[in-house]
Amino acid sequence: MRCYDRRRTSDSRLAYRVEKPQRSLAHIATIVAIATLLSKLAGLVRQQAIAAEFGVGAAVDAYSYAYVIPGFLFVLLGGINGPFHSSIISVVLKQPPEKAAPLVETITTVVGGLLLLLTALLMLFAEPLVHLIAPGASPDIQALAAEQFRIMAPLAVLSGLIGIGFGTLNAADQYWLPSISPLLSSLTVIIGIWFFADTFGPAVLAWGTLAGGILQWLVQIPAQWQAGMGTLRLRFDLNRPEVRELIRLMGPATLSSGMLLISVYISLFFASQLPVGAASALSYAQLLFLTPLGILSNVILVPYMPIFSRLARPDQWSDLKERIRQSLVLTALSMMPLGAIMAALALPAVRVVYERRAFDFAASQLVAALLLVYAIGMFFYLARDVIVRVFYALEDGRTPLYVTLWGLAFNALFCFFFTNAFGAIGLAMATVGVNTVSLIALVWILQRRLGGLPWRQLVPPLLGVALASGLGGLTAWGTLHGLEWLWGREGVVIQLLQLAIAGSMGLGIFSIAIAPLRLPELDFFLAKIRKVLPKHKP
Repeated sequence: MRCYDRRRTSDSRLAYRVEKPQRSLAHIATIVAIATLLSKLAGLVRQQAIAAEFGVGAAVDAYSYAYVIPGFLFVLLGGINGPFHSSIISVVLKQPPEKAAPLVETITTVVGGLLLLLTALLMLFAEPLVHLIAPGASPDIQALAAEQFRIMAPLAVLSGLIGIGFGTLNAADQYWLPSISPLLSSLTVIIGIWFFADTFGPAVLAWGTLAGGILQWLVQIPAQWQAGMGTLRLRFDLNRPEVRELIRLMGPATLSSGMLLISVYISLFFASQLPVGAASALSYAQLLFLTPLGILSNVILVPYMPIFSRLARPDQWSDLKERIRQSLVLTALSMMPLGAIMAALALPAVRVVYERRAFDFAASQLVAALLLVYAIGMFFYLARDVIVRVFYALEDGRTPLYVTLWGLAFNALFCFFFTNAFGAIGLAMATVGVNTVSLIALVWILQRRLGGLPWRQLVPPLLGVALASGLGGLTAWGTLHGLEWLWGREGVVIQLLQLAIAGSMGLGIFSIAIAPLRLPELDFFLAKIRKVLPKHKP
């Protein structure tokens, strides 16, 4: 029997939030998956609109350079699974209801003030920052990038407010709005390109991005108020223990994510030394692999973050280890076959998505080569994020920070050697290499922290999934080339049919190969899928 406290007090909404039953892992995953899918599809359409209007060239290169700092802050601090989001969940879930709203209001006041100052500095030093990010770009591209940089600088303060809001809504058991709201940013860019590109030129990309950030923040405010998780009130209760705890966790987590900005800068620094189009090709390839990765990562990370936090006490570490094993197996089941098939079908996928108007076949070949490398490294990307969330749940933000610092050195080293040997493709190879090294380091440290991990229950499933994924990828590759020999490879309809048939064959072989492993994680999700499928009445 459900008993909800509906007392007419100032804390009634908070009491309701705490006393209502928690949603199941599968329920949360379903909500997040559907919402994230819609957002990612809108992001894909946005990138298609950019590609069709501006192609691979100076305009998109300039936008890529301008977006590095404000966009990085917006995605990392304001995004799902970012340091603000994860830290807020870790701390708020452990607080009694009466402390939640003051905690959120205080941290919003402090973070908002600091990021307002950062926004002013970004606008003031836009030109030297662009020169630092892209020293090898032409003066025209640098000037265009500086203009777009100033327009998007307010994303810095919006990122912090959005990230805090997302964390509080998830802590209040609300998952739909945080996962669907990125769709707004994509819609504003698409509308800007369709209606204002001829008037404002490349600057429309920056204005559309800023408008989307403003809308994302505005739509979460009513939901946050209704959940009883704070208002826009300015509060400076810095002496509260829970505030100090949150700041102590957010500091290293934010610095760790901030180090990734340097990693992005390193990649674009080397991209600016390559022929025009390398930076834009990088962004197009990243979107294609980040779209499915973002959907599946939210499905895994969003519901597991509260679980990791609840099992962070030493007396519950045995259960925590089992959840770590489960999350890594689910990561392998989602990322390995997807990465293998995406690598096999990279070129026709890029052609279907992007190749029209200003985006030609040569651009498709460059982006497809980058996508192939990114696809191979998808498992390492998400597995690293899973392990980082475990450290956050253990209230340890320093270890991911230290590993990230070492990763910067490896990134610069890999970029130098790989770009000299492989050109733009070397940028993707460097990213995959850094993710792999970071994952190995984090797992080794976590093993020592928890007194061991369940390797006997973890390694065989991972190896089995990897082998089955390889067979699926080879099947998709062979099927694609057979169909191209029969039908040719020109025409969107033919390309779509080839992708559908080759991808289905690859998934079919993967399914056959994975069945003998009898993984409970696979059975769990298949059972949930059957429940949501339409049932036919006799």
